[in-house]
Amino acid sequence: MGVSSTYIFRQLVDGASNTYTYLLADAHTKEAVLIDPVLEQVERDLQVVDELGLNLVQTINTHCHADHITGSGKIKALRPSACSSIAAASGAAADIQLQHGDIIKFGSLALHVLATPGHTSGCLCFHLPPAVAGAPGLVFTGDALLIRGCGRTDFQQGDAALLYEGIHAKLFTLPYDTLVYPGHDYKGRTCSSIAEEKAHNPRLSKSKEEFVEIMNNLGLPYPKQIARALPANLEDGAMFPYA
Repeated sequence: MGVSSTYIFRQLVDGASNTYTYLLADAHTKEAVLIDPVLEQVERDLQVVDELGLNLVQTINTHCHADHITGSGKIKALRPSACSSIAAASGAAADIQLQHGDIIKFGSLALHVLATPGHTSGCLCFHLPPAVAGAPGLVFTGDALLIRGCGRTDFQQGDAALLYEGIHAKLFTLPYDTLVYPGHDYKGRTCSSIAEEKAHNPRLSKSKEEFVEIMNNLGLPYPKQIARALPANLEDGAMFPYA
């Protein structure tokens, strides 16, 4: 999906961390937000913003990442008018501390903030209701809900039961045709839907007890960049000289 009658949308990827960054803008006012920018891709992202004639007003982090450094700090150094945001529950610095139920407005568009803790204590999803009648809404799910998976729950105040409850209560209750855009995918998939994940997600389609058992026995190694990324992201990605 690229341009609708009301918004401009681009899905960008960082190959090193398999992180998706999302550019979303009002097609008329040109006000734009970036969801989950990556430090090493800031110049690329801003080039897209400029080529499309957009005014970037906010960078939005779905959570305090452990696998890459957010681009928020560098973007603010280059574009001081662009503020940053993250969940207040994350414990991380940002210009705006978000809570469940908040609304992020840019132009005529509004992202509805949904708290879905469990991967970390400060995970947020962002729901864009249908732009036109009959069109599907979008939901940007960070690491909470992935395509046929979900974020791990074994560090950063992870809680498998809480993640399961939040996804079922706040995401799986969205309209079934809502398009799911995750924070990562490691198999080249770019998009899913609420209907697909409810039916086919091999973890979240099970009972809560089965889900907790699965998550408690994943045995995953820690992210390669965690020692570098977490301290930087707690400071809004502002630990490095950018100019």
